[in-house]
Amino acid sequence: MSLEDYRQQPRVFAAFALPTLIWLLLFFIAPLAIIWLYSFGENISLVEIKTTWTFDNYARIFQPEILELLWRSLWIAGIATVVCLFIAYPIALVIATAHPNKKPWLLLLIMLPFWTNLLIRTYALLNILGTRGRLNDLLRWMWETSDALLNRIGLGHLELLGTSFTPLKMLGTPSGVIFGIVYVSLPFAILPIYSSLERLDKSFLEASLDLGAGQWKTFYHVLLPLTATGVVTAAIITFIPALGQFLTPDLLGRGQVDMIANVIERQFKRANDWPFGSALSLFLLYITFVLLAIRSFYDASKANRS
Repeated sequence: MSLEDYRQQPRVFAAFALPTLIWLLLFFIAPLAIIWLYSFGENISLVEIKTTWTFDNYARIFQPEILELLWRSLWIAGIATVVCLFIAYPIALVIATAHPNKKPWLLLLIMLPFWTNLLIRTYALLNILGTRGRLNDLLRWMWETSDALLNRIGLGHLELLGTSFTPLKMLGTPSGVIFGIVYVSLPFAILPIYSSLERLDKSFLEASLDLGAGQWKTFYHVLLPLTATGVVTAAIITFIPALGQFLTPDLLGRGQVDMIANVIERQFKRANDWPFGSALSLFLLYITFVLLAIRSFYDASKANRS
């Protein structure tokens, strides 16, 4: 039975679609509609919210402290996305050009982090990035080894690095939060780029090399433009979750590098200001819609050019 047969039999199609539509209506559309109503409401008491259709909650988003927090969230998510793309593209290229027997195992290595709870992975980063963590243990060993080697050959201590090892501080800094977001988001960047590379017609690359273009010219003028759709997709599905990260900045930021999701959590749990928290949540959703719209316009313009 073809797809046209299903179109000619709407009852059959409805029988398959109805359970999914009911699920989306009850557990996605309805909760989102409630949050949307709350965003135009006011607290009447500790347990009651009245929808007064006020825009005050959205106006509060443009207060200087909220805008500063939103800007910090945007640039942290943006830097993490760029870092993910720079790391993901070579990895995806290696997987796409690997032997067919090795590709499933390489993809399995990329998917393995999803088999472990995010909270456990984040706590593992605390053990790695802490002042007495594994990263500083490695750096301390490297410093002591280099210092001993210089002393042995008569060049003295590492004066440029100080007379003693200073631990690298990552926790409670933007760098530590970005590191954690990159660690969490990297698989989301690798898979779309790999999918784009896997569908690529390799004859274009061979033609470019045969016509005298070097490796770098072939990459910049042939490979990268042909896989731009995968790169844009990877950027969007990496940036959007990174912008709404809550657990990573909460644990790795140590309360000193808050992002917008941390403020939203406090509005619902501590401040009991659900209308403002709803407005902030929907504001992030509006940003997501804008990014998806840009993605659609990009695809449409690309289709028109071709």
